[in-house]
This record gives sequence, C-alpha cells and structure tokens, in this order.
Amino acid sequence: MSRKYDHLSDVETFVTVVERGSLTAAAVAMSTTPSVISRALARLEARLGTQLLRRTTRSLGLTDAGRLYLEQTRAALSLIDDAERAVQADGGEVTGRLRISAPTTFGHYRLPALLRQFAERYPAVRVELNITNRNVDLAAENFDFAIRQGVLKDSGMIARKLEDAQLVLVCSPEYVQRRGLPRDIDALSTHDCLTFLLPSTGRSFPWQFMRAGEELDWPPESALQVTDDALGTVTLAEAGLGICQTFRFIAQDRLERGVLVEVLPELKGRSRPFSLIYTPQRRMTAAARAFITCVLAPA
Repeated sequence: MSRKYDHLSDVETFVTVVERGSLTAAAVAMSTTPSVISRALARLEARLGTQLLRRTTRSLGLTDAGRLYLEQTRAALSLIDDAERAVQADGGEVTGRLRISAPTTFGHYRLPALLRQFAERYPAVRVELNITNRNVDLAAENFDFAIRQGVLKDSGMIARKLEDAQLVLVCSPEYVQRRGLPRDIDALSTHDCLTFLLPSTGRSFPWQFMRAGEELDWPPESALQVTDDALGTVTLAEAGLGICQTFRFIAQDRLERGVLVEVLPELKGRSRPFSLIYTPQRRMTAAARAFITCVLAPA
C-alpha cells in the first residue's frame, strides 16, 4: 500500500530551496548535496504535473503555480509545527526547534552570550539563527522570534524590551591625526561621516545626541554610505575613513584597545531600544517559553 504523504520530504526541500535562494544553500541547510535537492524538486514537479521553479545557472524564480504552492505548503508545514508544539510536554527535558532572526549589531555582539546560556540550560533545543538587517515576516517565513531595533510601530506583535543600548560617536586615531576632531556638532558637517542606509527606506538614519539635557537628531551627509550591514560603518571608521555613530557595546572593546576614540563625548546620552518580538497567534512551546525567560532574565 502506497503512502499518501511520502512526498513530504520533497515538499520541505522545495520550501527550503525558496527560503535559502539556491539549491546549494538548501543543500547546506539540509546536510545533503545539490544533486539530491535537484532530484527531490524533479520528483515533486512530476508528481504535481507542473513546473514550480524556473532554474538557470544564475537565478532561481517561482512560477505562478510555484508561488501558490509555496503559500499553501508553508501554511501546512506551519500547522504541523503547531501540532508538535501543542503536544510538547511541560515536564521533563525541553526539546524542539526555534527559528530566530536578529540584526547584525545584536546578532554579533549581544545574542551570542544569551544563546550560550540558553544552550547550557536547554541542550536539546535546536536553534536556527538568521542574522540580517531585513525585517523578516515572522508568520510567512515561520520564525518564532525576531529581535528589532528602535521604537516599534503597533503591528499586532508582542514586544518585550531587551535593553536600551547607548549610542557613541567614534573614529580612529589615524583619522584624528589626519583630520583632527570636531569641536562641536556644527563642525561635524566638515568631517567625513559614515552613514548606514536603512533597508526599509533607503535613507540614512539621523545621528542622535543629547545636548544640554535635550534630545537632538542630526542628519549626517556622507560620500561613503553603507547598505545591508550596519557593522560596516564601524569597520570603515576603524580603517580611518571617517566618523560613525554606533552602539557602545560594539565600540567598547575597540575604545579600550585604542583602535577607536570617542568623538564629542559631551553629546552622549541617547540610546535605542532592542526588543524581542513574536506573534500572539503562534502557539507557545516549552522551548519558546524557555527562550523568553532566558533572554529577558539572563544569568
């Protein structure tokens, strides 16, 4: 007797290929080879009698049928995940899988310590970490959590603040020797300011200061702008290419080692929040509850 759903592994492969963007990336994620991935896609398309993906040597795109199938299969796989979450026992060892998305700043400098504590407490939980400055769609992309920076708009998400991260203005000693330090905020306009363009707007975020007890937003203008990875401005500043504003938790070690120096310290005092967000509709597993407790009350 044939099994009705013996093709589910091929369906998961299809979804993984679309989410990862290539057969090679999907093969790495699934610990297999691109040829195995390709055969799984061919079987699925043969079963359905339609083409799901347009594949060339350089690109991968969904057909109309593929877009429809992706939407429906993502929803179905999400229901399977929810079913497993619903029957997870509250007692005993916490198991399961968590998918988390975090921006590069928090993902590289704050989250590793939290994940180490979580892994020590709950070694049976598998964590998939997506580090990107793109705001992922938690529901559509099947993420349990995302970490977001800044004041969050009312989007129907549950948000739990992780911290208020202090901002600092920095440059390299080599830059100081070459260009000197600005005397005040007005002098900043004559210096090389390194800016990060927000993925959502394509505009540079204003630098935020505290002057004489009042909040001040200053729009930097730059001939050298960074996209996609906000940490790029820090790398460029360290290389002597200009001044950047970043979080103190990123700059602190470099300041202590002398590879960066603080600029206009009298204007410090502003901060930006980082929050853990998740959808209220998603069933909360024991692993998810454990993660919330761990990151909100770290040891």
